Amino acid sequence: MRVAFLYNRSADDPAHNAEDEVPSRSPVVAALKRLGHNVVPIACSLDLARVRQKLLRARPDVVFNRVESLGGSDSMMAAVTLLLDAMELSYTGNSTAALLGTASKMAVKRRLLEAGLPTPGWIAAQWGVGNGEWGIVESPYNPQSNGLSPKYIIKSDLEHASFELDGASIVAGSNIDEIRDVIRQREEQTGRLHFAEEFIDGREFNISVMCEPPRVLPPSEIDFSAFPENMPRIVSHQAKWDAASFEYDNTPRQFTFPTSDARLLERLTELTEACWRLFGLTGYARVDFRCDVQGQPWILEINTNPCISPDAGFAAALEEAGLGYDGGMQLILDDALARSRKRCVSTTDVGRLQPTNVARQRIGTRVG
Repeated sequence: MRVAFLYNRSADDPAHNAEDEVPSRSPVVAALKRLGHNVVPIACSLDLARVRQKLLRARPDVVFNRVESLGGSDSMMAAVTLLLDAMELSYTGNSTAALLGTASKMAVKRRLLEAGLPTPGWIAAQWGVGNGEWGIVESPYNPQSNGLSPKYIIKSDLEHASFELDGASIVAGSNIDEIRDVIRQREEQTGRLHFAEEFIDGREFNISVMCEPPRVLPPSEIDFSAFPENMPRIVSHQAKWDAASFEYDNTPRQFTFPTSDARLLERLTELTEACWRLFGLTGYARVDFRCDVQGQPWILEINTNPCISPDAGFAAALEEAGLGYDGGMQLILDDALARSRKRCVSTTDVGRLQPTNVARQRIGTRVG
């Protein structure tokens, strides 16, 4: 197949750690070539008219979309899929609707609560109440919901990849005013909207899921056992991106669990599938959890465009599932094409067109 590989550069990445900004060294491109595909790398920027022209010239059968951010914000990644939708091109990963529906962590948490799914409480400006009043949004399931938690973690609302997350992100507060001041300070430092999430001091799990029907890959847990007592057990920015840091070397994943964890792992799988259905996810995604001392899992975030480098959690889960890296990349491509065929059938049903006419219209869109 002819595959357009769409990627962004570090200049358009708020964390300045673009996953595949040099296609000649991209493991995804290498895998696609090993699979026998003809790969056309296309750098993506906010100049979408130029990107469109490159796609028209490439005439891809499918687009492997690895654009993680645009214009310095992760929240802009949906602009790329909007373009691909308009061009009626098949593409990997999540749909525009899913990307937009999960762009804001706080919006995700509100929807989780409405669906009765467990997510930690949080503190933020409640713009729908009064004039920018601050308040606590508490989970009805939270055992600590009778008052402020001893600890909160300050997070960016729209940026992912542990943006600016470090030990100083964990704060203790005795009242809302103190937490509010910390949030505002972090917002002034970064120029990004932040909120405070109740910190679940316990185990951390990452669950990857892919394709349709959703296939939940083997659960992984972050091993913090090497951390000293005074170091917060979080996957910080250093743990993800700074290869010279202590955190990077001492946050390995583990896939082996005692039999006593069997019910917890089942529950994590159930919650991951529930997130897939609730947010209409497609392609592949990762759901992050913390588990408190009572064994209750809490949904932290839904990453609709997770890192898929060989050293990342998604790739590790592919290996653990026996799919292998190349096999996983092919499944992602196959899933994108299958979804495209479903759309063609739907268009045919509605417009009473023959499939060959639909295909001809798609080709005309690409080259016209």
